[in-house]
Amino acid sequence: MKKKILIAPLNWGLGHATRCIPIIKALEENGFEPIIASDGVALALLKKEFPNLLSIELPAYNIQYAEKGKNFKWKLALQMPKMMLAIKKEKSKINKIIENYEIDGIISDNRLGVYSSKVPSVFITHQLNVLSGKTSWLTTKLHSRYISKFDACWVPDVAGAENLSGKLGHPEKIVDKINYIGPLSRIEKKSLPIKYDIMVLLSGPEPQRTLLEKKLIKELENSSKEILFVKGIVESQQQMEKVNSITYYNFMNSEQLSTAFNESEFIVCRSGYTTVMDLAKLEKKAFFIPTPGQYEQEYLAKKFKSEIVAPSCKQEKFKASKLEKIHFYKGFKDFSVDPNWKELFRLFQSK
Repeated sequence: MKKKILIAPLNWGLGHATRCIPIIKALEENGFEPIIASDGVALALLKKEFPNLLSIELPAYNIQYAEKGKNFKWKLALQMPKMMLAIKKEKSKINKIIENYEIDGIISDNRLGVYSSKVPSVFITHQLNVLSGKTSWLTTKLHSRYISKFDACWVPDVAGAENLSGKLGHPEKIVDKINYIGPLSRIEKKSLPIKYDIMVLLSGPEPQRTLLEKKLIKELENSSKEILFVKGIVESQQQMEKVNSITYYNFMNSEQLSTAFNESEFIVCRSGYTTVMDLAKLEKKAFFIPTPGQYEQEYLAKKFKSEIVAPSCKQEKFKASKLEKIHFYKGFKDFSVDPNWKELFRLFQSK
């Protein structure tokens, strides 16, 4: 009888859900039965990717971003009581799920309440240092306290000095239970002819996703370049529309996205870590527009700009002409390693 592993990504944009796709596939290939648990667009996306798997809805965190980057931290702080309540609710629900579905193990991607002392529990994060400006020491300490409740912590990056996550995933003092499992990407590199000059890839919480969408459309709508524009809105039906030289999609599944990535010369996107892993897998060139006020994305954009890997700018300062800078940057290199899934999943065999 197959062991049942609950895999639960945070619904915070699409990144946490998409990087769980290769883990779900690895679980199936190694004889486990994955069960998906999340909420909102993260759950919707995984249900589309794995329609035959059982999926369970978890309590939503319902975090809203500020419209202005300077208010990001304070708006987040005001929502902390709501977030703590959601964590408490999901902790309670997880105990019932374990009992009702006879769960043998848990893999939580940044869902802080999804763990149990009854079954082996794994936490996935690329943020062992949680940046929040002057309060980074506090947010990192709180995060570490949650991580300590899990049996293992998997960091989707390599352990060496040359890596993708920088100081986010490589603290000065290494935490116990840490496994660097290599970058995770659902995208496969293919040798395809270039079809699009630019691919725009959006995701992330509102209202910032919509604000960037409007900004980019305004800047690019009269471009002579061939542009693919993926809005990152997961809906029941896929929609496609061609306006002048821009082809719009509301969303794409993994297979379509993999093809689109490979057929595109440059990528314009947020500097979210999951996107960074995809770009590295494909050794692509990109232009980053970090989510205003989100310290992690701002840090990654600065890191890759200083390493002459990818140019970036603030959302309010973006102009189509800035994309010409991409030519003067070297682009990403592949850090892929083959995770030893058999060894990593051994934790679930101990029950």
